[in-house]
Amino acid sequence: MNPRIPLLLLCLLLALAGCAGKRTSPAPPPATLTPALWQQIDQDLIGASVAATGSASDYARRSMRVWREQVQQRTESDFIPWFTGYWTQQWLTLKVAWYKMNSGNGSDPPEKRLALYLQAQYHERVIEPVAEQINPEGIRDRASALYLDLFAKQLPTIIQRYNAPPDQVSQRLNHLAAIALGPPAARDATLYPLLRAQSLDQQPAWQALRQHLHDQAAKAPGQTEVGLSSVATRASEKLGATLAPRGIASAVAAAVGKAAGAMISVAVAGFGMMTHDREQPQMVEQLRVILNVALNEEWRELMENRQSGALSGVYYLSGQIEDGLLSGAGRP
Repeated sequence: MNPRIPLLLLCLLLALAGCAGKRTSPAPPPATLTPALWQQIDQDLIGASVAATGSASDYARRSMRVWREQVQQRTESDFIPWFTGYWTQQWLTLKVAWYKMNSGNGSDPPEKRLALYLQAQYHERVIEPVAEQINPEGIRDRASALYLDLFAKQLPTIIQRYNAPPDQVSQRLNHLAAIALGPPAARDATLYPLLRAQSLDQQPAWQALRQHLHDQAAKAPGQTEVGLSSVATRASEKLGATLAPRGIASAVAAAVGKAAGAMISVAVAGFGMMTHDREQPQMVEQLRVILNVALNEEWRELMENRQSGALSGVYYLSGQIEDGLLSGAGRP
């Protein structure tokens, strides 16, 4: 008998035994979740919410920095050269004259009307072009969706950690109010359908939340608008001082029916070209400082305001969910 055969048989048996030992043992049956275990699971869910909030906050802060940089660049390249340009100053002088002629009888004062005009120009020249690429409202919506996505990704780990029956965890999430803006009931939603939704935009409660946050943001004027109001007040006083009090009506009347270039040259009694060139650097620097301060304050407000800022959707959702988990609402 070949002495190598028993050795080969032994190796074969050992190999088979090793394969058998490597077989996956059957998974244990799901655990019976006691009240104490549910409390631990709820604590882990709160931890998942806190972690998701932190990551969503990082995303919003980075995105809002990009928005601020683009607004600042657009302000420097478009709005400041436009506002401080010679012909714009002449045109604004004419507008102030027109506002003064039509003041009274319940109409807004000239400085307020000029502020509204400058705000409209700022939106057209700066905010709207930047918004085509990035804007605070879009950042707010994406941060809210990111929070839900990151929360959902942590659920399998929590379920595995406690060997919890997935259907029971799903039921738990289906008893947690995530959006409560009703009536009607369509404006309310629990956490489970939001996590399962393939498209949040198709969820009526999600649309209601977006509209609610949009309305909150529209209630207070932005800091840039406040800054432009101060610019308009100064400009109105300065430009108005260049108009002879008795010459306002004649200046405007002379402009009626003329072409734009002739109208400005005939009607305006504002700065001369040489005077403007001398004063323009100081005007540019003053406007730059005012708008930079206003933009930085607006950015801070957008980051910190929990009712209408870039993270207001995340704060709303996490607040609803964490409050429900802390109170044990709907816990089996």
